[in-house]
Formats: sequence, C-alpha cells, structure tokens
Amino acid sequence: MEYRQLGTTDLKVSQICLGTMTYGEQNSEAEAAEQLDYALAQGVNFIDCAEMYPVPPRPETQGRTEEYIGNWLAARGGRDRIVLATKVAGRSAANSGVGHIRSGPRLSREQILQACDDSLKRLRTDYIDLYQIHWPERQTNFFGRLDYIHSDDDGVSIAETLGALETLLEQGKVRHIGISNETPWGLFEYLQQSVVYGRPRIASIQNPYNLLNRTFEIGCAEIAIRERCGLLAYSPLAFGMLSGKYLDGRKPQGARLSRYDRFQRYAGKRTLAATQAYVDLARQFGLDPAQMALAFVNQQPFVSANIIGATTLEQLRSNISSVAIRLVDEQLAAIEAIHRENPNPAP
Repeated sequence: MEYRQLGTTDLKVSQICLGTMTYGEQNSEAEAAEQLDYALAQGVNFIDCAEMYPVPPRPETQGRTEEYIGNWLAARGGRDRIVLATKVAGRSAANSGVGHIRSGPRLSREQILQACDDSLKRLRTDYIDLYQIHWPERQTNFFGRLDYIHSDDDGVSIAETLGALETLLEQGKVRHIGISNETPWGLFEYLQQSVVYGRPRIASIQNPYNLLNRTFEIGCAEIAIRERCGLLAYSPLAFGMLSGKYLDGRKPQGARLSRYDRFQRYAGKRTLAATQAYVDLARQFGLDPAQMALAFVNQQPFVSANIIGATTLEQLRSNISSVAIRLVDEQLAAIEAIHRENPNPAP
C-alpha cells in the first residue's frame, strides 16, 4: 500500500480509502466489520463516511453508517491507526431526501457544531481526523449538473462555515477540514479565505472522478496540484458501471443500479457506449475492467486517495488489489483515445 500526504498536513493516508455509504443499507453491521477488518489488514488506514449515510438517505437509517464504524472502533480499538473522515450535510432542495437531518440541514455555525457532536457520539470517538463539507451551501453546479444558472442567494457564507470549523479545530474535536462536491471557484475561495483572512486551510476536496467523469481535470486539477489540496476521488467505478456488470442490459441482483432508481447518473446511452469501449480495452490488455479503471485514478498526480466502496468482500479484495497495477504509456494512450471520442459522458 502506498501512502500520500493529505494536503499540507502531517497526515499520511493510504492510496485507497474505504468508502462506507452502503453500511446500514446494502451491508449489515457484521459485513461492515468484516470489510473494515480486511481493509485494515491490507494497509488501508483511511475510512470515509458521512452523517447522512447510508445511501439512499432515509430518516430511519440516517447516521447508521457512523454507528457501525463507531461500534467497530469500540470493539477493535486502535483508534490512532485510523484516519477517520466524515461529512456534514448542507442546504438542499425539499425533494433531496435529506430534509429529515436537523429539520433541513444548513452550513451555519449552530448546525455544524451540532452535527459534529452528533457524529462524534455515533463514531464513539473524541476527534475526527478530517471533517468535510458534504456539498456547497450556495446554489451552483454539482452532483452531475454542468450548466450554471447564477443565484444571489448564497445562504450561509463560506466565512461563517469556516468560522464554525475553526471552532471545532480549536476545541480539538476536528484535526483537519475539507470540502466536497465543489466547483473550481468554491475550491479557490476556501483556499483564499485561509490566505487573506487567516481562516483554517482545507486539506482536501472530495469530488467524483472516473473514466466516465473527468470534469475535475477541467478547472480543479491544476488548483489541487499547485495549492497542495488533493482530490479524494469518489465513485471511481461510476457506481460499478466500469466493472462492465451492467452491460448488455444486465441488472445483477442486489447491485446498486439494479436496486435504486436514484442512481441513474451513469446509465445513459453515451455512458454505456464508453463503458463498453473501456471494458473491451481492459480485456485487450488482459486486465480486469474494474481494476484498470481504479488504476487510472490511482495514477493521477492530483489524487490524494481513491475512495472505493464494495458490497461484497470479493469486490473489496479486487478493488484494493488495484494498487498493484501500473498502467503503461500504451494503455494510457488507448484510454485517452476513448476519452477523446466520448468525453465525460456521465458528469
């Protein structure tokens, strides 16, 4: 396992981060513990969760993922061996499915302080290594939206949000902070707030990144490298699409895109065509399609960690094994050729 510095902090995080949003929905507590044990044994020291998990979000399951991780930590011990990350939810549309969180989550000082305390209780720990803003408070383009329609209603200011995070840092409840699902402007504004106003500096940005969605490269990648604020890449397999298991109209029993209508972002016609090309390419080179897709993400210079998720231990073993694959120039050139033919079909 390779370890990389998290931003400008002194933390070293594993190249593979274990994503946990299935814990409490697709995975039982026993399965979650089995996955956590296996990942730790393979050198994974980075675990990512969120207050709204599991997904799809529901009032009756909200916070269950953090509870499972907390119970595992209490049973196994060794908190100092783990880099634990979680997220606070922000403002959303009425039909977003998270309105049950604090009767409508916001990124205000009061709500952030409350959310952190609630997460600490569920995680059964007295500190969080990386506390992240799950998505922007302002109305902007994220979660697959590429068009931009400006709104003057920014809601709670970034300054207030950062002020609340600063308080948590001062209290020792949080060690480092990060953002997620942000735009280039948002990423740069958080960094500028640190320089200009002396606010705490973000250590990372967690956005989607995979062979079907490389939009992070357009505006954020240069900032991430130059400012040493690396990407925590989520959905590296595009909800499992890049494994090839959904091709030819297949709907594997228990798989995410089979079970939930919510996840249609990676199911379009162009997406399927690009996926077929990547799967064919992997097989041409004698590679497992999922491992090739993960290896591509692992090799990007702006990526601090690749957040993988799995519903079975077999999937987890395969995903973690991607660290042993190094794509060569010929393979990377072939990937680029497919990307030029069908760029970002599933943003």
